[in-house]
Amino acid sequence: VLGWAKPVPVTFGRLRNPRRDMVWVAAAGPGMNIALALVSAGLFHALPLLPGDWLNFAGTLLQYGLLYNVLLAVFNMIPLPPLDGGRVAVGLLPLPAARALARLEKYGILLLIGLLIALPSLGSMLGKDLNLFSWIVLPVVERVVDLIAVVTGLHLS
Repeated sequence: VLGWAKPVPVTFGRLRNPRRDMVWVAAAGPGMNIALALVSAGLFHALPLLPGDWLNFAGTLLQYGLLYNVLLAVFNMIPLPPLDGGRVAVGLLPLPAARALARLEKYGILLLIGLLIALPSLGSMLGKDLNLFSWIVLPVVERVVDLIAVVTGLHLS
């Protein structure tokens, strides 16, 4: 039920400035997700060229491509190691704060499980909405999808 991507191996010795360059390496995955979301949104304009029986299937596929790629990009940019956003934050923060954040990496997955699964479960037992995912991630996803729609000329309804 719960899984995550295997980290991309990085040869730090090949980076000219490892602290700065790791920011670019970490941002590449979410950047590619945004690029794929842009491609999906752009391809909506080609839907009228498809035969009628393919139209719904292709439209649904492009809709999921847009939404899930934005969702993955935004989620991965949460500034908590081992997520890409954590690695970006470690590269951008002043050294003392970066070191402190980097030390959280061994506990990062447990923190994520706690924040995304345990906290909402506790909230439902207490009758409180403690779903940080719906408070923080989903509104950002909606804004990014809206921005992509504007950039690509889509009219989302």
